[in-house]
Amino acid sequence: MMFGSGPNRIPFESHLEKLKEPSRTVIVDLRKFVVSLGSNVIEEVRPHRIVYSKTMNFRIFFEIEPTTGDSLMLSIRYGRGVPPLSLRVMTIEDAERAKKQIAEAYTKIQ
Repeated sequence: MMFGSGPNRIPFESHLEKLKEPSRTVIVDLRKFVVSLGSNVIEEVRPHRIVYSKTMNFRIFFEIEPTTGDSLMLSIRYGRGVPPLSLRVMTIEDAERAKKQIAEAYTKIQ
């Protein structure tokens, strides 16, 4: 589910313009993976990052922050009392390794 609608909504594609390959392919792949985790995943595109939460209570479990050109910064949250895990992703292989942690965070977040 995408959060926000109307003329002021920021399109996901606006983040693609800032990225080079393979980061562009990686962010699209991560998006597909995260949205496939469940029907209660909410995507909110913000000016400098993309936030994924579980339900309308905004239990954020994952954030992607595109950096200038060649990498993505991921923030994976397992819950309120646990500090987020930060990962820098530069390749498809990096993203594949992060998927298990993203899925675990989705499952654990309340």
